Amino acid sequence: MFDSRIRPIIDPVSNMIGKQFSQWGISANMITIIGGAFGFMAFCSLCLEEFHWALGLIALNRIFDGLDGAVARQQGITDLGGYLDIVLDFIFYALVPLGFAIGNPELALPAAVLICSFVGTGSSFLAFAILAEKLGISTEIRGKKSIYYLGGLTEGFETILVLVLMCIWPEYFTVFAYIFAALCWITTATRIYWAVEICQDKAETVNS
Repeated sequence: MFDSRIRPIIDPVSNMIGKQFSQWGISANMITIIGGAFGFMAFCSLCLEEFHWALGLIALNRIFDGLDGAVARQQGITDLGGYLDIVLDFIFYALVPLGFAIGNPELALPAAVLICSFVGTGSSFLAFAILAEKLGISTEIRGKKSIYYLGGLTEGFETILVLVLMCIWPEYFTVFAYIFAALCWITTATRIYWAVEICQDKAETVNS
């Protein structure tokens, strides 16, 4: 919901750092993989219930997730880079609640509900990107991307915010998980609605 609004704030800084990394010969894919490694380390910390370590590693994962795009804009956006970025992002989002569940099995149910809701937002996001590519729809409201980024009530900023809150107040994990899962399903429903509207408009255009 807020991703497009905060981009004008963070893009100048990330672009400056990305330019420097590019001059050092560091590729965007290297940044993506390093960020993914931080995400896995955050998962391990959550399994051990080391929440402060997990919080710092989640922050590093997100910083590197932003920097890979900045480096890519300097070196040229590639299909492989976009693929790696999306895959590692969704794995990371699932690993965080899984880490809470492994660390405390009593949290298994809310963690499973949250991961299921992530499947809804992720699948509706990726399916719409395929649809947008087929219909020739594009946008750069969230910056130049390799695929179409469809917004919603729960985007990257909101997801990271709730993951951070879970690390700060792990005793409220269940509350955060159920509330955010509900918001994710609202996002999924609105994305499905938009996809139906676009497909119907396209069909009416073809038949007219």
